Amino acid sequence: METDLNDYAVIKEGEVEILMHKKNQVFFNKAQVNNRDMSIAVLRAFISKRKQEHEAMLSKRARSSGKVLEKDVSETSKEETPTENGEDNGKTNGEHEVTTQDGAKEAAKAAYETARRELKPPRVLEALSASGLRALRYAREVEGIGQVVALDNDPASVEACQRNIKFNGLMSSSKVESHLTDARVHMLSNPKEFDVVDLDPYGAPSIFLDSAVQSVADGGLLMCTATDMAVLCGANGEVCYSKYGSYPLKGKYCHEMALRILLASIESHANRYKRYIVPVLSVQMDFYVRVFVRVYTSASAMKNTPLKLSYVYQCIGCDSFHLQPVGRSLPKHNSVRYLPGVGPVVPQDCTHCGKKYNMGGPIWSAPMHDQEWVTSILNGVKSMKDRYPACERICAVLTTISEELPDVPLFLSLHSLSATLKCTSPSAALFRSAVINAKYRVSGSHVNPLGIKTDAPMEIIWDIMRCWVKNHPIKPQSPDHPGSMILSKEPSHQADFSRHIGSLSKAQAKKVARFLPNPEKHWGPKIRAGRTITSKHVSLLGHEAVNDHLNGHHKEAGAEEEEEEQQEDIIEEPDLKRQKTTEDIASTS
Repeated sequence: METDLNDYAVIKEGEVEILMHKKNQVFFNKAQVNNRDMSIAVLRAFISKRKQEHEAMLSKRARSSGKVLEKDVSETSKEETPTENGEDNGKTNGEHEVTTQDGAKEAAKAAYETARRELKPPRVLEALSASGLRALRYAREVEGIGQVVALDNDPASVEACQRNIKFNGLMSSSKVESHLTDARVHMLSNPKEFDVVDLDPYGAPSIFLDSAVQSVADGGLLMCTATDMAVLCGANGEVCYSKYGSYPLKGKYCHEMALRILLASIESHANRYKRYIVPVLSVQMDFYVRVFVRVYTSASAMKNTPLKLSYVYQCIGCDSFHLQPVGRSLPKHNSVRYLPGVGPVVPQDCTHCGKKYNMGGPIWSAPMHDQEWVTSILNGVKSMKDRYPACERICAVLTTISEELPDVPLFLSLHSLSATLKCTSPSAALFRSAVINAKYRVSGSHVNPLGIKTDAPMEIIWDIMRCWVKNHPIKPQSPDHPGSMILSKEPSHQADFSRHIGSLSKAQAKKVARFLPNPEKHWGPKIRAGRTITSKHVSLLGHEAVNDHLNGHHKEAGAEEEEEEQQEDIIEEPDLKRQKTTEDIASTS
């Protein structure tokens, strides 16, 4: 059956063009170009790193096999030395030595060549492919990639994917295959078969995690997106706990906490199969979080998981938060003894403002980036700018991540600290200088332009703010207000606000863009595929897109009466405002 191109729009992204039906049959979101570009950049780095690790393993294996062979040769030579009567069992030492060494060299060479052939191009699984755009970009743009398997359990999506594979020519047809199946069943049926597994669902990925961690090969890469940010950021804590096994808190750091909840959930699923994860990059962008982790198998290394998880105590009155590790370890002779964490780390009431604590977690409190990987990915993107449609955005995000303190979970908000005390906010440079002058480390956060990561304890943070308020007086507040409680105490540390050279990051000093605005309006989540677009979707799609769709729908219907009725759904911004005003008056009268 031939495809009528009049029913489709051609969308180009990177080196791939796809056909998208003008009706909302298959999900596509233009804003996810950031996600796809970041994934391609990480995938390129993974292939390079995988090759380096394989070469290192080969050289190590060659050295160890050479030592073993030398040992065998020397022992054999000793056994076959001539007797006192000059007998040598029919062979001279020289003849045996040459034969053995030649054989050793040939064996080592054969072993090396066999091992070299073992490194096959990485197989990639895209568990939820929709239009197949991501799978096609992987196949066409990532050098050295193997087979890309695209799955979906929606017939319309699989049909669209197969159509787009053919539309992109022979190369795509040979590398990408599309199947109509449940991704969970396919992953469970193929344990450790894929070097890369990509999960990018519409909503929560929680139902796919158990099968995904089993499907990734040892040392493989799991890429996972979560778009249910309202759940992960604390709007529905009980739902988050049921999906991810952690309770979220509504702090300024909620988006970073979302990343750490997702990492903790993946680790939990991996542990059930004696596996563990090593995060290489964790990103919060636009309206979602995206993590890139490597999965390994080791029953002994898995025991370190409680050391990487922590509960979070958040004061309900001020911005103070504290982390309670789930477990700890003690060295015992030549082994390690694992024990439960010592707590509680906080009293019943906050020592700063006297209010109670909320407790959340457990979250991943170990580093969520590998700075070596981040630098490699960033350099790779900069060297191939013309191949990344969203180059500026992902460079900005990676630059900010490269400057984060890797071992400091969560962050403080400078404006929130000032709001607690009802004072004017110091500039970020002054506050950072005060922290550095107090002999502590400080950095920004890629999650929030106002976020401040530091290893300084909360006592030092509030002392700095107390000193700031002394120089910038405020109006008296109620004695019960958290800010009044904090300011009633004299600072034990005198803050030094003199400008420090490290108060600006390298990117800030060079005026490199770190937080870019959205390229266009309505740059965010879109409605699920298959749903009818109506006037209520204006906030997601915009007036123009909704009106265009409704106009097209009317023309297809062909009936003038129906067209007149549905034309009322078309929204113009001024009319919408007047309509709301009229409704409000009617409801109040």
